[in-house]
Amino acid sequence: MLTDDAGKHCDRGAIRAAAIFALGLPLLAGCLNHYLVHPRKPAPQVVTWAADFGHDQIAAHIEGARPPGHGPFPTVLVFPEEDQTALDMRGVIYDLAARGYVAIAADYKRNLKGRYQRNYFSWRTTGDLTFILDVAYQYPEVDRERVGTLGFSEGGVLALLLAAHAEPGRVKAVVSYYPITDFPHWYAGKRYRPDSWVLFQLARWQFRVDADHPKDEELQRMLRLASPLYMADLIKAPVLMIHGKDDTLAPVEESERMAAKLRENGDTVKLLVIPGAGRLFNFHQKKEAAEAWQASVEWLDRYLRGS
Repeated sequence: MLTDDAGKHCDRGAIRAAAIFALGLPLLAGCLNHYLVHPRKPAPQVVTWAADFGHDQIAAHIEGARPPGHGPFPTVLVFPEEDQTALDMRGVIYDLAARGYVAIAADYKRNLKGRYQRNYFSWRTTGDLTFILDVAYQYPEVDRERVGTLGFSEGGVLALLLAAHAEPGRVKAVVSYYPITDFPHWYAGKRYRPDSWVLFQLARWQFRVDADHPKDEELQRMLRLASPLYMADLIKAPVLMIHGKDDTLAPVEESERMAAKLRENGDTVKLLVIPGAGRLFNFHQKKEAAEAWQASVEWLDRYLRGS
């Protein structure tokens, strides 16, 4: 709960991999390929690195890629989908670095009962969310005045929340792929297709596990604080939302409502709905993935590079 303060994979067989959102399962998508429209290796002059950082009860692993030279360069913070890691985002950051960006992918674990582990509610304070900005600022090649966020599914939620909780002006652009933006609304919803219903029930169960089995009132409060929709009036960066039309587990309504809320506040927002695209489409539907990625790059270029 918030306060004011790589590569190709198939079903791993573990129930957590099935239940963490139950949104990324190969049951619906087949095997996911994070290099579908992204390079498997960095361009020859691209500089890469990896590092680990901590903040309070959070441990973060990052994978970085940047162009040659001293910069400073426009920078994109990249967040993976649920149960995936910064390593899985290597193709994305290689792609961005070849286009002239410092790209830093991050994943998180939280210290729970003396052990660092993955948890949907890893971010419990504003500082938990925003410390990745301070990590990025440690690198002299990062242009602090041109930082954007990009994320997929759970990472898309984080990309929006970071823009909301950061100090005004610290995040200059957001690209959010198929996020859940109103968790109480989503959690209370119904699913009628057999495949969606089973995974939806697993996801609801996992939320309660990650929230340490709270009473319903407490769970609802945690879900609300994790929902970008309720933070929309704090987001001032231009936002591109991308959603598959045929996504049945995180319906396109999640992005539609968020985009409408941002527009009410007078913010710059664009919603790109990809026809025929299902869950995690950009990692298994090449044509749709290429269309979405082109839109992502154009958005980042417009607001981080002025082109």
